[in-house]
Amino acid sequence: MESDSAARSHKYPTNYDEDSRIRVADTNKWQSSIKKVICSVVSVHFRFTRSFDTEHAGSFKASGFIVDSERGYILTNRHVVGPGPFRGVVVLSNHEEADAYPVYCDPVHDFGYLKFDPKAIQHMLVTSLPLRPDLAKVGTDIRMVGNDAGETLSILTGASSAATGGSSGSPVVNLDGYAVALQAGGRGDSASTNYFLPLDRPLRALECLQKGKPITRGDIQCKFQLRPFNECRRFGLSSEWESQIRQTFPNENGMLVVDTVLPEGPSDRKLDVGDVLIKVNGNLLIQFIRLDDILDSTVGQTLKFLILREGKEVEVEIEVGDLHKITPDRFVSVSGGIFQEVSYQLACRYKVACKGVYYWCADDEGWFILSVDHAELPELGRFIEVASSIPDRERCVVRYRTLQDPYKINTCVIKIDRHWREEMELAVRNDELGLWDFSSLADPLPPAAPIPQEGTFGELTAAYPGSELVQSFVYIECTTPLALDGIPKDVISGWGLVIDADKGMVITSRETVPHGLCDISITIADSIIVEGKVVFFHPMQGYVIIGAILSTEEINQGASTYFIGHNNNNTGQIVHTATTVTEICITAIPVNTDSPTYRAINIDTIKIETRLSKMCNSGVLWLGCRGESGIYCIGLATPAISHVVHQIRSGIVPKLRILPVEFGTVRMTEAGDMGVPKEWIRKFSLVKKAHRRPLIVKRRAHTSQEQGGDELLEGDIPLYLGDKVISKISDLDVMYSQEVLDVTVIRHGQEVRLELSTIAADDLETDRVVLFCGATLQAPHHAVQQLIGPLPSEVYVSDYTPGSPADQYGLKDATFITHVNDEPTPNLDFFAAAHVEIPDNIYFRLRAVTSDGVKHVITIKKDEHFFPSVQWIKDSDRGWRRVSRECGQP
Repeated sequence: MESDSAARSHKYPTNYDEDSRIRVADTNKWQSSIKKVICSVVSVHFRFTRSFDTEHAGSFKASGFIVDSERGYILTNRHVVGPGPFRGVVVLSNHEEADAYPVYCDPVHDFGYLKFDPKAIQHMLVTSLPLRPDLAKVGTDIRMVGNDAGETLSILTGASSAATGGSSGSPVVNLDGYAVALQAGGRGDSASTNYFLPLDRPLRALECLQKGKPITRGDIQCKFQLRPFNECRRFGLSSEWESQIRQTFPNENGMLVVDTVLPEGPSDRKLDVGDVLIKVNGNLLIQFIRLDDILDSTVGQTLKFLILREGKEVEVEIEVGDLHKITPDRFVSVSGGIFQEVSYQLACRYKVACKGVYYWCADDEGWFILSVDHAELPELGRFIEVASSIPDRERCVVRYRTLQDPYKINTCVIKIDRHWREEMELAVRNDELGLWDFSSLADPLPPAAPIPQEGTFGELTAAYPGSELVQSFVYIECTTPLALDGIPKDVISGWGLVIDADKGMVITSRETVPHGLCDISITIADSIIVEGKVVFFHPMQGYVIIGAILSTEEINQGASTYFIGHNNNNTGQIVHTATTVTEICITAIPVNTDSPTYRAINIDTIKIETRLSKMCNSGVLWLGCRGESGIYCIGLATPAISHVVHQIRSGIVPKLRILPVEFGTVRMTEAGDMGVPKEWIRKFSLVKKAHRRPLIVKRRAHTSQEQGGDELLEGDIPLYLGDKVISKISDLDVMYSQEVLDVTVIRHGQEVRLELSTIAADDLETDRVVLFCGATLQAPHHAVQQLIGPLPSEVYVSDYTPGSPADQYGLKDATFITHVNDEPTPNLDFFAAAHVEIPDNIYFRLRAVTSDGVKHVITIKKDEHFFPSVQWIKDSDRGWRRVSRECGQP
């Protein structure tokens, strides 16, 4: 039987102890190297303030590493530095931070450089991580050191390391602690596969920065791919050339093959897809690194390229272009859009010529602009000339191609906005400061004087009751430049009904015209376009008068009627049918608690017996109203609006008052259980239309207005208005014209008489907007007041812009700001006074409360360069006017 020692000698090799010692030594050395590397790795917290070129506006986190501790240079990815406007800070391993700005963004490769002030770091020694591209060899043991999701330091092993968000820009280091590659991205279908960028080009760029020399970048607008030898043979590689290549480069397994040639570029009609590259200027060449080196050092010169095309040798001469000249460093902002030159990146991605004008749409769907107002746009300078000559509110034709279908030419008509967005600015990248310099290009031209127009209504194929009302329909487009009252900025369209042709009065839904900060276009007879403005918003009943004799008789359940409306498809076709009123009931539109928006409440709505009612959001007094799950359609009885229309026709803008509550209904049996007396139930049953149910207070709004006296509470059941039985919601319509109502209610099973004060409905409409740090601030609109109470403050965040300080530091929508640096901000006046003294780019504190009552503190910096503080104020005479929040001047 073998001894234990003999068994061990058979189980393990004789060199086991030596291998173990080597592994332990490597582990110790890795620990020592990683400890040094960590001091050079930084977390980059940054935002792109504008969508530009290939990058979308937004806030992000990534990694980088210090490569020159004396000058403060940090190497990271191109998609971190970004080609457009950038704001960011770097956080070191000891959690000190410093502002950082771009000093170089490579036009093609995924690397770039940031710069920070090393003197800003006081509590640790800032060290550099050396770049050693020569040490990147197959089989080298590596580690990737970066930030996991931008929060915690992570150290990942091997080339298949499972990097996550925030690790972009991480260094890939070897056992000696040298950077041998740069983490550059991963496969979307495999979280454990990453790609690393060689450091040859980043090292050259760093040396140029350190010496103050320009970083020349050459290109021939041709994209190559490295293909293995077996594929190259299928492309026409001869055995003779393959043998020579293999002998010259014994460690290589492939060659460069032309993948893309951009139209109208230096390589167009000289190189073709599938060409196999053999020589450049007489030298064999099969590596990207060598090709980049040649192109970067020969900008403006002509090179000879020897290629194999379908097995035949072809030599062509190609002039090397300046890659920086086809990389945009400027953009124009006008009418809320960003316009730039087509970049090399975009041209390669969509296989188009590297020229022309590119437009970032609001939904980040880009357009290649071909012409504006019938003027061709070969370059950005011509676009500036054309755009600056178009008057405000002018409608012009745009021809364009989309990213998704770059070969199809599309045509649309857009409306120029130079009043909400007056500025037409040119932004140019400033490489010394790392900012973009803005300059005004042209003052807005005033709108052209309106010209009388004529139009003809189409003839109906058959007449039907009320068919003459077809000529009273108008098409409405409402453009909202800011997200307000819970409604995103957008172009909203719908139909309206002319109720006074002589005075130009139109009634439509608040779904179509949600608030007053907007532009309204009215199309008549599908041929005449006129501008409109809001005359009256009803505070509860869901309609707007922006600009048909109405019956004063009430309609009853079971009555025969005729439905006329517009279907919901793009054609807006008029549909009609005879039908019957199936029910008249109080409005019951579900509330959207996530994003409170205006809802029609406290109004009797008509339901009819036809499927067409679900196909139409608009018609003759048929309104679409926004709710939790979409658009809800309601029929409006004419008596509900006749008194308002009468005042407007008389030249009086109605000044309504309301009870700040929302009513619902309750079953009669439940009402009895809640304490409603039998005597009232008997009187209720004798009232005409007794099919209606008793009313109950569902919710009350918490407004800033002083009501005084008694108030309605949730659960109250109104019985009498004075001595009159309340049998339907319209019995309370007297609230619109009276300051005090005598109402008897059932409260907690007891009969209580109340003197209820109404409030002014005008105060419920938004009349002031503050743009601050990229957030849209307003007083809480009525939908918010209905949901939340008591209100934490009257400074409510309605929206925020991607890439703004609000976005980066977490100032989200549906939030209340209660303090600025511990100064209370109960309303917008206090908020303005508190924040106006705070310097730019300095951290300050905001105390906030979410819509569900969670308190939190936000530290945030102003960015007056990209997101200046501005406010819009509504005046009764002048309409909306813009005021600079910082200087207080219009």
